[in-house]
Amino acid sequence: MACLFSAKIFTIFPEMFPGPLGVSLVGRALQNNIWSLEAVNLRDYANDKHRSVDDTAFGGGPGMVLRPDIIDAALMAHYRTRPNTLIYLSPRGIPLTQEYVKKLANQSHLGLLCGRFEGIDQRVLDAWHIEEVSLGDFILSGGEVAAMALLDAVVRLLPGVLGEQESLNEESFTENLLEYPQYTRPRNWKGHLVPEILLSGHHEKIKAWRKAESEKLTRERRVDLWQRYKAAQQERKD
Repeated sequence: MACLFSAKIFTIFPEMFPGPLGVSLVGRALQNNIWSLEAVNLRDYANDKHRSVDDTAFGGGPGMVLRPDIIDAALMAHYRTRPNTLIYLSPRGIPLTQEYVKKLANQSHLGLLCGRFEGIDQRVLDAWHIEEVSLGDFILSGGEVAAMALLDAVVRLLPGVLGEQESLNEESFTENLLEYPQYTRPRNWKGHLVPEILLSGHHEKIKAWRKAESEKLTRERRVDLWQRYKAAQQERKD
C-alpha cells in the first residue's frame, strides 16, 4: 500500500517519537505504511562541539530561545521549497479545531516544529511562513506532546485507519456539537440504569434522543460551539 500521508517532526528530542503514535490504531497504520513519520534532530544542524541550538534573548529576560540559523539549516536540508503546511506548536497560535484537522488530513505531508525553552526566533517563523497552532490556553514543556496530539487527530481521519466511516460522522464537533452519552453492558450497574430509549429498538427515536443530548451538552459546556451550531442552522434555513 502506498503511503497516504507523511510527517516530519523537527525537535531536540527525537527519541520521544513515535511514542503514543506507535500503538493502537495510529500505530498500526504506521506499521502498515498508511502514513510515515520521521523525527529530525535539530542538534544535528548545530555548528559547535556542544551541539547548541539556543541562545539568550535579545532585550533580556529569562530562558533561552531556539536559534533561527539552526532551524533554517534543518528545514533547508529537508525541503527545497516550503511544504504546503509547516506548523509551529505554540500557545499563541490559532486554536486547533476538528475543521482544521480535516484540512490537514487532506494533505500529503505535514511538517511540525517543536519549540522548547522560551520559544523560537521570530525571524525563521516569518521567513518560512510557518503557521502557529495551539492546543489550548495552557503551557507545555515543549511542542512534542502537542505534535503527537495533532498527528493522532489527523492520522485517524486517513482512509483505512479507523475502519468505520459512520464512527467519524457521529463524533464530537462534526456538526459543532459535542457527542451524546454512550452506554454498554451491564444494563444495571450499581443501580444506574441505561436510558430506556436506547433499549427500545426504535432507531428514529434513538437518533432524536442522541441529537437532543448532544445539543444539551453543547449548550451547557461549550457556548462557542453552540453559537456556531445555531448560526449554521440559521444559514440552512435562509
